[in-house]
Amino acid sequence: MSNTHIFALAVALAMDAFAVAVATGVTLKTVSARQTFRLAWHFGLFQAMMPVLGWFCGAHLLEYIDRYDHWIAFCLLTFVGGKMLAEAYEDDNDGAEDPRDPTRSVTLVVLSVATSIDALAIGFTLSVLHVAIAWPALVIGLVAGAFTVAGLHMGAKLGSMSRIGHVAEILGGIVLIAIGVRILWEHKVFSF
Repeated sequence: MSNTHIFALAVALAMDAFAVAVATGVTLKTVSARQTFRLAWHFGLFQAMMPVLGWFCGAHLLEYIDRYDHWIAFCLLTFVGGKMLAEAYEDDNDGAEDPRDPTRSVTLVVLSVATSIDALAIGFTLSVLHVAIAWPALVIGLVAGAFTVAGLHMGAKLGSMSRIGHVAEILGGIVLIAIGVRILWEHKVFSF
């Protein structure tokens, strides 16, 4: 597998992380260096580790995970997206730090897992193709981290515009739910 193919694969895998980072930036409205590091580090780490896990799992274990991975991603993304929609309608609190910070606590882990589940299957595929995993995992993680930083700051710019920020926060929640539905669609859970 060439470096061009690995980079293209990394970009494709980073698209969900980018979309979630934009939605997170919209929610936060202003983004600190600490929040940027936390989100980029976790998204990049999970995007890098999931292919490694998939690569080591091999056919036997991944066969069982593959039956449910899309439902897990859908539920996680729908939960966080629904929470964002509900919070978009709540009054802004005047506290020093917003308790809705998605770059903290369980929400950060949930988003990290939800955006990296596809990478698990990629790791398995690389294993079947007898491709060493270290270099692709590193590239996937770095690209996801970079896309996360860009998306987070882009979302923060949108979110800081008060009227647009409220609409963008609602759209961010809808985007997360839509990503979950797209995952189900790609796994042919339903068709029209």
